Amino acid sequence: MLNKLDPTDIGILQILQNNARLTNKEIGEKLHKSASAINERIRRMQEQGYIKKYVAVLDHKKIDRGLIAFTHVQLRDHSKETLNYFESEIVKLPEVLECYHMSGQYDFILRVAVKDLDAYHQFLMNHLFETVPLGSLQSTFVMKEAKSEMAYPI
Repeated sequence: MLNKLDPTDIGILQILQNNARLTNKEIGEKLHKSASAINERIRRMQEQGYIKKYVAVLDHKKIDRGLIAFTHVQLRDHSKETLNYFESEIVKLPEVLECYHMSGQYDFILRVAVKDLDAYHQFLMNHLFETVPLGSLQSTFVMKEAKSEMAYPI
């Protein structure tokens, strides 16, 4: 799909990944294009699904979500219905920032953000364990964030 993008499109995406608050005029100046040309390209890339959404990246510690856990979940039942139900329910939880259906030993990996270990325990007891019967669960906790990048290299 990337082959449908020309160098200007790729430049726009690289710029937006690093600072989506730039105006079309500012992006155009960097790429030597008019603001209207940039606007048209961005609109097209949004319509085609290259740009999914715009977000502000927050400091999780400053918003009282100091504990980040990666939760590896293995379900007891691997039927299509159970897998789909688990996924549909777990993505509704505000503590779950990311949910990946995986190959290998675990069925899902969740990135969970909560205030502290007590809040994580409550998340497990009141939400995760209540969803479907689990086969096993492994939690790992972030000790230090060495790199957190949202931009994809293109």
